[in-house]
Amino acid sequence: MKPGNWGWAAVFVVAALFPLLRPSGYLLDIGINVMIWAMVAYGLNVILGYTGQLSLAHAGFFGIGAYTVGILTLKAGWSFWLAWPVAVALCAVLGLLLGLVAFRTRGDAFAIFTLGVGVIIMLVINKWDDLTGGNEGLNGVNPPAGLEALSAGLGLKLSGGFYYLALISLALTVLVAARARFSVFGRSLIAVRGSEDLARSAGIDVYSHKLRAMMLSTAIAGFAGGLYAVYVGFLGSAVTGPVTTFTVLLYLLVGGLGTLAGPLIGTALMYVLTQLLQGLADYRYIVFGPLLVLLVMYAPHGLSGLWDRVRARRAAPTKAAAHD
Repeated sequence: MKPGNWGWAAVFVVAALFPLLRPSGYLLDIGINVMIWAMVAYGLNVILGYTGQLSLAHAGFFGIGAYTVGILTLKAGWSFWLAWPVAVALCAVLGLLLGLVAFRTRGDAFAIFTLGVGVIIMLVINKWDDLTGGNEGLNGVNPPAGLEALSAGLGLKLSGGFYYLALISLALTVLVAARARFSVFGRSLIAVRGSEDLARSAGIDVYSHKLRAMMLSTAIAGFAGGLYAVYVGFLGSAVTGPVTTFTVLLYLLVGGLGTLAGPLIGTALMYVLTQLLQGLADYRYIVFGPLLVLLVMYAPHGLSGLWDRVRARRAAPTKAAAHD
């Protein structure tokens, strides 16, 4: 097993042992939210970090996944375990439809176009009272069937069951992101990010690869949204808007674009910091501002990129000594 794989295994083992320490419900809630939002960040990382396309409609697909699960379970009487994959599939198909149009633009035009799509998604959710509940939202989305009984069987509360469900979901998301990144498909996406013209001259079907990246990105967003719906139990249109997309983008920039650990590191750090500074209300941005300036100055590739750079510097003298 590679050293990096041992690190991931250690992270997930420690995370799996955490509920056994009987932490407070507040700490479990932070852990669950970190894992859900990290999944959203992994989805954005696929289209932005790997492919170099800034999609500002990302939160809209998170909302579509959440509302699909909420509507199917509340109004159609579906089981969560059936509604969840349907939500993921729907987000993937809608991501394909978005990509078919959006990828006819490039650069800033692409970002602006997807921003408009994201706003439209939020407005549709907000105004379609009969289906989404409009301003009142959807209230009373039930936990997954069997989760409470399974949690009790393990000697845990329902929050403990949600924690393990989120942990398994996060592990699956990281695995999918890693397989995509280090496959031929992922290397092709990196080539597209570097230069579409050079990638095209190397025989890569740029348009097709960007479409597949968009589908994977929106599917992961819908996957996280479905879990968010049953955990929170209430859905409002605000969570589907551009502000949410920019928040996830912040997580990604802090952790490191295009890296495997970056989305998790950035989400964990920023979400926990936000909770610690909640008492400052809007004044907490006075703290965030200088921190982001320092990050851009000294770690432009995020914390994960900074760690890779430090590790490379430490390895350089060792390699030089070995050659001598």
